[in-house]
This record gives sequence, C-alpha cells and structure tokens, in this order.
Amino acid sequence: MDVQVQEGLLTTSSPRVLVATAVPVERDAVAEALTSPAEEVALPGVSLRRTGTLDLIAAGVGPALAAASAACALTAAALRGAPYDLVVCAGIAGGFAPDAPVGSLVVADDLVAADLGAQTPDGFLPVTALGFGTVNHRPPQPLVREVAAATGALTGTVLTVSTATGSAARAAELRARHPRALAEAMEGFGVAEAAAAHGVPVLEVRAVSNPVGPRDRAAWRIGDALTALTEGFGKLAPVLESWNPA
Repeated sequence: MDVQVQEGLLTTSSPRVLVATAVPVERDAVAEALTSPAEEVALPGVSLRRTGTLDLIAAGVGPALAAASAACALTAAALRGAPYDLVVCAGIAGGFAPDAPVGSLVVADDLVAADLGAQTPDGFLPVTALGFGTVNHRPPQPLVREVAAATGALTGTVLTVSTATGSAARAAELRARHPRALAEAMEGFGVAEAAAAHGVPVLEVRAVSNPVGPRDRAAWRIGDALTALTEGFGKLAPVLESWNPA
C-alpha cells in the first residue's frame, strides 16, 4: 500500500494489481466478485477490464501467449507511469487427488514449469539442469499465508504444463517429481516470467475443476470451479487492496 501526502494529509492508496486468466469465462468469474464499476481499456495485443485498482485480462491459453499478454499489460502500465505492484494468475485447474479435490481453492507458494527441459533415457531433466533459465517463481510468502487464511485455500505447488495431463501414469510421474504439487494449469509460469521481467511479484490462485489424470470430460465440474473462483475472489480482493508490497 502506498502512502501519499496530499495537502498536508497522509492518505493511502491500494496497490495496483493485474489479474490474468486464460479465457474470458474465468475473467468474468473474477469480475463477478468485484463491486467497482468496470471500464474496458484496449491495449496493443490485449483487452483490459479495469475495476477499481484491479485490472483484468484474458491472457490466452498456454504459457507463451499468457506471458506475451501479461507483458503487454505490464509494459503499458509502466509506460503510463503507473506500474503494477502485483500480478495474479487466476483460473480453474486440475487438482492432484486426493489432496486438492474438485471445488477446492489452491494458492501457490511455488509456481513451477513442470515440462520445461529435456526428456532423456534416464528421465526428465529440468532446463536448469541443462544450465539455462529458471523453472520456478516464489510468490511473497506472507501474502500467500494471508490469502490462504482469508479464503480457506490449500497451499502448495502449482505446476504449469504446455500439454495437459491425460493419463494416470503422467499424473504419477509429475507427482513423483513434485511431491508438493496440488494443481496443474497452463499459464502460471508464463505470467510469472512476464512479471519477473518487470520486477513485479506474482501470485497464482486456482479453483479445481477436475482431477489430474485420465481425461474424463463428463466428470469435470467447470461450473462449480468457476463458482469457487468467484467466491474466493470475493474474499481475496480485500486482502489485495490492503496488502503492503513494501
């Protein structure tokens, strides 16, 4: 929270937050929890919905497009002289059973690129083992704890993949490599990379719509997950508005 002096009085302003979802229906589920009037802002490469101090974008599916869209919004804000204080990646996700059941809310304490690397005869090597880049981003841990306390969310690792898991064997492999993993989605690490390039912290919040494993579309509960996302953001928004990024 920024402290400003206006006409001899101390005033406070809420941190500026960019919320990036993959698709419009997720963005709309977040917006449903917010009470401020919405304003549509067209930016190069992405359309932004402004509601109070939260800006919402549907950044696209997958880490590459999500990173590009988030970078557009971050750069536009920086050039405008009003940079963001926090980026939140939000949406629905697959949950690792039984720890993250359908309908539960997960807040990441670690955002991990689970399939960024090389497959070798001896198994998977993350890109860091090849001497390049990074494979994880850590959100501000005090904020993670505040969000979890306010929303009742589970706390653990959220994996980012470019190919969604569709088999029990793949789910078991991922869980073996990442035993603290609670959820799998496709955008968090990309959004985090864009935020890191601007020196902005990141948070990821996911509502579980289906178990990670064999694809069974009939068993997915997307409506329930979107409802959980709306309810979660109703409790999360006050935490973000009062958060002090200093």
